[in-house]
Amino acid sequence: MNAAANEIMAVTVTSPPAKTTAAEPDKAKLAVVPAPKSSIRLAIMKWTMLVLPPLMGIAMFIGVWAIVAASSPNLPGPGKTWVSAVQLFSDPFYQKGPNDQGIGWNVISSLKRVGIGFGMAALIGIPLGFLIGRVAFINGMFSPIISLLRPVSPLAWLPIGLLVFKAANPAAIWVIFISAIWPLIINTAVGVSRVPQDYLNVAKVLDLSHWKVISKILLPATLPYILTGIRLSIGVAWLVIVAAEMLTGGVGLGFWVWDEWNNLNVEHIIIAIFVVGIVGLLLEQMLVFIAKKFSYEYQA
Repeated sequence: MNAAANEIMAVTVTSPPAKTTAAEPDKAKLAVVPAPKSSIRLAIMKWTMLVLPPLMGIAMFIGVWAIVAASSPNLPGPGKTWVSAVQLFSDPFYQKGPNDQGIGWNVISSLKRVGIGFGMAALIGIPLGFLIGRVAFINGMFSPIISLLRPVSPLAWLPIGLLVFKAANPAAIWVIFISAIWPLIINTAVGVSRVPQDYLNVAKVLDLSHWKVISKILLPATLPYILTGIRLSIGVAWLVIVAAEMLTGGVGLGFWVWDEWNNLNVEHIIIAIFVVGIVGLLLEQMLVFIAKKFSYEYQA
């Protein structure tokens, strides 16, 4: 009897574990999936980390501004500037004369000058950059000219523009053009010069035409450099236009800032600073979006 009991115990101890059914691994996998509450919590944390830092930075900026304004009676604080901004943007497109127009017309006038000057710089600067990066002789010919003229302050070109064009509007466009062309030339030339030589050797073997070499090899490889030059150029152009319009007069953000200074309306000057910053930020974000879209299309 004891021997039989021992055999039963031995079988019980050494028997293999029961096989799991096919449904049990599915239950284990389901247990690993996070609960809906955890997903919502992670989404809230991600959204908070995305929104909270900028809000804290803006709040800190407004707080410092309010403290400085409280200690300086000539500087309007955030509240007074906000009230003035609401009144100003309630009718941004009024017209009471050639030199008395709403801020909307001033922004449009500045954007037109920037668009014309930047467009001319792109039409000349990008092809010239291709030639400089592709042909060593042209590179040696233009390098000293670019090195000499690029560091010149943009406003130093304004008297030349006034002397040649004898009008304020084309002189301002000339300043934008001459200031925006250098990043386009340099970045395009650097991009073309860094195209791998193997690509060009393959083009020679295939006996590709110059147009196909440019459109199929050089342009896709150089596109990131060109887009970087475009972003730098549009930033420089938007910076320069305010200073140029201050000196040339007429309609535009720069003239509007100078006119408000002559009227001792500091609130409008601060509003103009924010408008210039917001418009510049929108232009940059637009170019970033275009750059990503073009890069994706060429990679695809």
